[in-house]
Amino acid sequence: MKKSESDKKNSEARAAATQPSPANVPVVAELTPEQLEELKTRAAKADEHWDRLLRTAADLENFKKRAARERIEAAQYANVALLLKLLPVLDHFEMAQATTQTVEVPQSGIASLQAGIAMIQQQLKGVLAETGLEEIDASGKPFDPTLHEAVSQLETDDAPEGQVIQQIRKGYKLRDRLLRPAAVVVAKKPSAPPAA
Repeated sequence: MKKSESDKKNSEARAAATQPSPANVPVVAELTPEQLEELKTRAAKADEHWDRLLRTAADLENFKKRAARERIEAAQYANVALLLKLLPVLDHFEMAQATTQTVEVPQSGIASLQAGIAMIQQQLKGVLAETGLEEIDASGKPFDPTLHEAVSQLETDDAPEGQVIQQIRKGYKLRDRLLRPAAVVVAKKPSAPPAA
């Protein structure tokens, strides 16, 4: 019996809570026509600002996508100018090669062929120098691990220890960045002969 009484009290309390009481009823203030017009104006401005925000966000997103696409294209085609400068050099090498294969070159013609190939080499070096490529000349200079790669050491009295005595492969820098270190042989003091 006690249980049913308590259930009854709970259901009555729930019913009372769902019915509006004077404390739960919102107070609606009477708006004057001026206030109502001002609210409408503010709502219209808020809608306008919201639309502008959405358009600006869409423009920003489109800009980001376009910039990313342009960066990818720039990376893919960054070497176009260099390649256009190298094409004539390639053409000259092909002409020199065709000449050596089709024509009997007399002994006197070898000198002119060598001069032509030297001119092509100078043309190629000029194009690469224009792009900022710089050769690293290591011969006779002190060994510098930031520019040189020691492939071996040679015991000698002819050069001070740590000096480059032979350059095996040229090194190159692009402006201030090392592209490839020069492969070098470095001088080393001769070891003392073993005592007898």
